[in-house]
Amino acid sequence: MNLHQTVAREAEHAFAAAGIAGAPVVLQPAKNADFGDFQINGVMGAAKAAKQNPRELAQKVADALAGNAVIDSAEVAGPGFINLRLRADFLAAQLQTALDGSRAGVAEAADKKTVIIDYSSPNLAKEMHVGHLRSSIIGDSIARILGFLGHTVVRQNHVGDWGTQFGMLVAYMVEQQKADSQFQLSDLEQFYRNAKIRFDEDGAFADTARDYVVKLQGGDETVLALWKQFVDISLSHAQEVYDRLGLLLRPEDVAGESMYNDDLQNVVNELSAKGIAVDDDGAKVVFLDEFQNKEGEPAAYIVQKKGGGFLYATTDCACIRYRVGRLKGQRIIYVVDTRQAFHFQQLFTVCRKAGWLPESVEAEFIGFGTMMGKDGKPFKTRSGDTVKLVDLLEEAVERATALVQGKNPDLGADEAAAIGRAVGIGAVKYADLSKNRTSDYVFDWDQMLSFEGNTAPYLQYAYTRVQSVLRRAGEWNGGGQPVLTEPLEKQLAAELLKFEDVLVSAAETSNPHYLAAYLYQVAVLFSRFYEACPILKAEGATRETRLQLAALTGRVMKQGLALLGIETLEVM
Repeated sequence: MNLHQTVAREAEHAFAAAGIAGAPVVLQPAKNADFGDFQINGVMGAAKAAKQNPRELAQKVADALAGNAVIDSAEVAGPGFINLRLRADFLAAQLQTALDGSRAGVAEAADKKTVIIDYSSPNLAKEMHVGHLRSSIIGDSIARILGFLGHTVVRQNHVGDWGTQFGMLVAYMVEQQKADSQFQLSDLEQFYRNAKIRFDEDGAFADTARDYVVKLQGGDETVLALWKQFVDISLSHAQEVYDRLGLLLRPEDVAGESMYNDDLQNVVNELSAKGIAVDDDGAKVVFLDEFQNKEGEPAAYIVQKKGGGFLYATTDCACIRYRVGRLKGQRIIYVVDTRQAFHFQQLFTVCRKAGWLPESVEAEFIGFGTMMGKDGKPFKTRSGDTVKLVDLLEEAVERATALVQGKNPDLGADEAAAIGRAVGIGAVKYADLSKNRTSDYVFDWDQMLSFEGNTAPYLQYAYTRVQSVLRRAGEWNGGGQPVLTEPLEKQLAAELLKFEDVLVSAAETSNPHYLAAYLYQVAVLFSRFYEACPILKAEGATRETRLQLAALTGRVMKQGLALLGIETLEVM
């Protein structure tokens, strides 16, 4: 259920009864559960506009809420805040409804959209490194949340599979295959470095590479076949990383730069025909008055170089045109490094001018910060090299497996390895997803693998603890409306019923850390509830109610972690 919306609706009725209909309610979850479940903060603004005493007006609103089917108590505090506590029977009824369904109380969105999500998008000329981690896991979580809410999600992996460097790489691959018929392209990073050295030091090889570029761009079938062979090998390496990370991305989600090659001249021609792009010293340029420099000169958005070549800017325009025109996207999300924010502002402006991005279509730049080392600099190896993503994930699993075996030496090797994989990969993902995506964050092995605090291992263990309680309970009714009497029973019930609110907020803002923070709050609250309200030793309706609360806690945590792309375990 959408608890926030339900409570807000009651508050709006009370505002109308108090003579301030239409004023913003400004409803927020209470920061301190001792004061209630929600707080109304909109009375002060309404009182100022109506020239009334805010506390007196707040009391009118509180009186209008008295005897409500949802609100148990409404108390005025401070200059005009109203603390709301929800009725136990209302919470119990909603809790029962959530337990009876299969979605932990979450309804699908009423206004479903086709959402295009552009994420991961590595350059296939090189091996995936830690710089690709944030886009991949943030985008994947957003895709999961939107899909769970019923939206049609189209994943787009806009890989870098075109450009002059591919002439060099194809030429080097051919050379290596001639020298060794059993040659296998395994280390992309080293392969790229070796190819670059050959290009810089051998003039004949450089000429061959340039010739391959010309043939590649001209559509030579032989060179295109070699290029495709290289791209396929690179994509298979990327897919291995995606599979290890447990991402939704599949080969059919790949829509690389090369896919738009045939449309680039059409893009330029259309921009020119509409008078949006103009000739400027032989180049085709869109001058944007919306982005002027200090001298008042408009920014130049180049879509075709003087020699006729195209740019990323051109491809990105073709991309939006395709995603709106062919894929029928109603919301387009780009999960990209924050440093590209200005480019996307310009891109969206150009595409709106051209009519390729109608006002009815939302286009969002979802930026993210940098993963930092403990030294405060971008995360690298001790030698200063970029950390390969596959190496990072292997180390995560190794560290987690050793940690698990240390805590439980009796585990078999296979079971320890399975738990280690879930904990290690989950730790890496949660360390990122639990942070505000726009912020830089410090990568710290000890912190992310800790079983204490706001970490994946803590949440995974909290889930197994819930499941252990339910197993030890044996046969229990599981039906009937709960009877909530203790404060922590009511508090936990209210928190569990906020699941949909949190998912809607995370989906609207593309901020998975809202969900991570909520799951941590649920886990901490369940721990307090477990200590204060004995479950298995209780009897009758009390025992049933507490088992029902435990069951819904387990469902919410399992579903919530799955939406972050994190695996749960029945035993750890």
